Amino acid sequence: MIDKTLVPVDGLKKEPFSGEHHGMRYFFLADEDKTTFSVYIYPDPWSFEATPDEKKQSESFPMTNEGMDSAIDWLLKKYEDEKDRWNEAYERRMHVL
Repeated sequence: MIDKTLVPVDGLKKEPFSGEHHGMRYFFLADEDKTTFSVYIYPDPWSFEATPDEKKQSESFPMTNEGMDSAIDWLLKKYEDEKDRWNEAYERRMHVL
């Protein structure tokens, strides 16, 4: 899904990072104090800004390499736990106007 080297902690302090995996979109965002970051997940096809808040889930992590490991583990777990939801979003994404 995502390789930790693609989202270095120091890079995340400077700008957000987003991606998608089979219908599950994710958005990494450093919190204001830059000591923690939040990871948001939401279904395809819309951008983070265009997705209603009620369709988003999030979790916060410390701005450390260990925090990044935990964030990626959380993403993997959320994908597996809700695989049907993500697959449905993936299949429907080209049919949404």
